[in-house]
Amino acid sequence: MQQTVIYAGTFDPITNGHLDIIQRSSRLFGKVIVAVAKNPSKQPLFSLEQRVELVKQSCQHLKNVEVIGFSGLLVDFAKEYGATSLVRGIRGADDIEYEIQLAQLNQKLSGNLETIFLPPAVEWRYLSSTMIREIYRHQGDVAQFVPPVVVDALKRLD
Repeated sequence: MQQTVIYAGTFDPITNGHLDIIQRSSRLFGKVIVAVAKNPSKQPLFSLEQRVELVKQSCQHLKNVEVIGFSGLLVDFAKEYGATSLVRGIRGADDIEYEIQLAQLNQKLSGNLETIFLPPAVEWRYLSSTMIREIYRHQGDVAQFVPPVVVDALKRLD
């Protein structure tokens, strides 16, 4: 049986840290669905459609990865797509408490959805989309932190 997992986030924008988690997940599991969240409580730099497209372009070399935009509860999305587990990236101790609470809540809501925590590779541990947006807003160069398609998309925003 092919195990389907979901890696969810807003990916605004996708970073090399996100891509590291996606690539490693694609080696561990039969199918990885990257679920790009609408998340109305945030003010994204890119629209949902743009973020989905950026993630698709960044992952096109990974044959067992599918990218889908969604809104609503992640547990409902997981059930709809037959996912058995969620993959979550954790950068350090600051992430752990929140991620454990989220995992326990998702398991309680779904009854059986497991969460697997993956730390990013050491070179991306400090990286977040928030930091990328901040560097971009101050006209800094983000090319070493994001896939090339994101660099091009940021240039088009100017």
